[in-house]
Amino acid sequence: MSALRYVYAVCRPFRSALQAQLTGVAGAPPKQLTHHGLIAVVSTVPEADFAEAALRAHLEDLDWLSTTARAHQQVIDALTVVTTPLPLRLATVFRDDSGVRTMMEAREEDFRRVLDRLEGRVEWGVKVYVEPEPTESTESAESARSAEAAESGRPGTGAASGRDYLRRRRRQTRAREDVWQKATEFAGRLHETLSAFAEDSRLHAPQSAALSGSSGQNVLNAAYLVPRADSEEFVELVDREKDGAPGIRVELTGPWAAYSFSGEFAEEPEEGP
Repeated sequence: MSALRYVYAVCRPFRSALQAQLTGVAGAPPKQLTHHGLIAVVSTVPEADFAEAALRAHLEDLDWLSTTARAHQQVIDALTVVTTPLPLRLATVFRDDSGVRTMMEAREEDFRRVLDRLEGRVEWGVKVYVEPEPTESTESAESARSAEAAESGRPGTGAASGRDYLRRRRRQTRAREDVWQKATEFAGRLHETLSAFAEDSRLHAPQSAALSGSSGQNVLNAAYLVPRADSEEFVELVDREKDGAPGIRVELTGPWAAYSFSGEFAEEPEEGP
């Protein structure tokens, strides 16, 4: 079978060279395909894996999807160092170079409009988490033992132990609610401050711990569009704002390509911003 063209991003011409050993999806090095003063960054991928039917099956395979997403992101990250890329959706594939150029011709006006808006800008991600109390698991275990003892009728247990158990549970619940409320208020203030600094912002749905692998509950998942020249000041602002927030963790990631501000062209990768 012949090789297909996998497209990572569209950008304007750039002078700096990409990393010499950079490889993309399926291990092939990316190359530049020029059309009307725009560049599509592409690499070849095997038709056996990326033809329509095979690709549909692969997208159900989480291991394959994770490997492909990492390779895709590796190319986007390399481009972000040297230019302002407009990332395309994961697994954007065409039959040949002619197919890529036809796509660029059809969407040229949209590409130029979005690239003009994103030029010289990067995306920073900020997440706020409510951290579990260090003693919470211990107290829960002790409460469970008290409840079990009270129900079993063992000596030294009974109504008093049951009331103690309920009181502890109420204290734990109130403490969690208090931390959650403070975290929500903190996240709102932080987002307002960062949005005022950034040129644009996006609020994403909170990430589940199972998908993100992060500890704690996510109460803010936001992206900020910041001029590259102002990135250091933005990072310092986040550092200042996150101080003095016990039980709350602030996570800053970036700089990324502006996935959240690329409109319909890109989707944020699971392991990305």
